[in-house]
Amino acid sequence: MRQRKIKDLDCKLQNLSEFIVSEPEAARGKWNEIFGNNNPIFVEIGCGKGQFINAHSMLYPNRNYVGIEGQDSVILRALEKTAATESRAKQLNCDDSREKGLSGNIMYINKFVGDITEIFASRELCGVYLNFSDPWPKDRHAKRRLMHVDRLRSYFRVLEENSFVEIKTDNEELFEFALMQIKEGGHFIEEITRDLKASEFKAKNITTEYEDKFMLEGKNINYVKIRA
Repeated sequence: MRQRKIKDLDCKLQNLSEFIVSEPEAARGKWNEIFGNNNPIFVEIGCGKGQFINAHSMLYPNRNYVGIEGQDSVILRALEKTAATESRAKQLNCDDSREKGLSGNIMYINKFVGDITEIFASRELCGVYLNFSDPWPKDRHAKRRLMHVDRLRSYFRVLEENSFVEIKTDNEELFEFALMQIKEGGHFIEEITRDLKASEFKAKNITTEYEDKFMLEGKNINYVKIRA
């Protein structure tokens, strides 16, 4: 989807740079130092406007979250959500704001990431979320899909033992592709449904902007959670 041009975009991003890790490759193996704690780290690749990852950071204050998004105009909206949360914490003057889920546990990478192992070290993550990823529908672009078997293997190289990858998509063809790649990679399917809203899985409780839109249109949400 083509994004509207935002006036003074670079300046707005700079004003929110405290939430951006500008050299993520240099952070490899040091993410807990960046967050200033030893809490588990979870990543959303393609975090969009940040509804999903910000909701997670509020609900789980004892976890750290990294949102990855390459489109400047889109990540700006995610950053603004996080900044608003930070502002709320300051207004409340809460010394224990981190424990209350008001701030401090979310950072962003403002770029498209090709190889996640260049940014995170072995066993540095505890979960990866792939929500409504670009389907790259042409066959010649299959390796660009975030659930290609090579990508799945790379995620598990940086995940702790028994950690997970969760996938949501409204795209039936992409979901079928994902299932084939999961089978090829030999990964264990822990949860799966072609209608997440009607399921009992907790993954339905926190949604993305796209997810809300598609459900209003009556589309089913495909979902699968895998482990190594």
